[in-house]
Amino acid sequence: MARRDIIVVGASAGGVGSLLDMVRKIPPDLPAAMLVTVHIPSWHRSELPALISRISGLPAVHPTSGQRIEKGHVYVAPADNHLIIEDSHVQLWHGPKENRYRPSINALFRSAAISYGERTVGVVLSGMLDDGATGLWWIKRFGGVAVVQDPDESPFPDMPSAALEHVAVDYVRRVAEMGALFNDLARGTADREADSRAGLREEAS
Repeated sequence: MARRDIIVVGASAGGVGSLLDMVRKIPPDLPAAMLVTVHIPSWHRSELPALISRISGLPAVHPTSGQRIEKGHVYVAPADNHLIIEDSHVQLWHGPKENRYRPSINALFRSAAISYGERTVGVVLSGMLDDGATGLWWIKRFGGVAVVQDPDESPFPDMPSAALEHVAVDYVRRVAEMGALFNDLARGTADREADSRAGLREEAS
């Protein structure tokens, strides 16, 4: 399996707790970069990078536009800006809202799919409505991997459920299990056949 070293994560309602529980279990030597969009109000000053850096072995920042993406780092979308990937760099864009949000999960996922193709892992965590499902489709369209938080665990299961309904998801995981999965995907040692929950949900749909 190809190495998947660009991990893009989207979360909304209830998603901050899910995200923090997820990063606690990520190996500090993860050979991948992680980019995160969480729906936050435009006026809110997020302390999320500091929280992630404190509880994980990965340094996290609100990036500046034009900053180069490096493995072993986490880049968090600042309030009121889309986080976009372009030519191995981060771009911040105060463009139109998507699904009523800026930053938009779909905007990040779509740009990752176009820039990195099969190297991309898209992750949808807890949230209301369906932001992330379209972006996850783009990731799959360009050969990437789709991961969703188990809706049974999600405080708000709408976003994971919408992704499962509309996208051929590869892995359904509890957040505490995702760190090991990301490590295997980044190193090219993951086995899609080992995950039965996504397949069972697809067969039931």
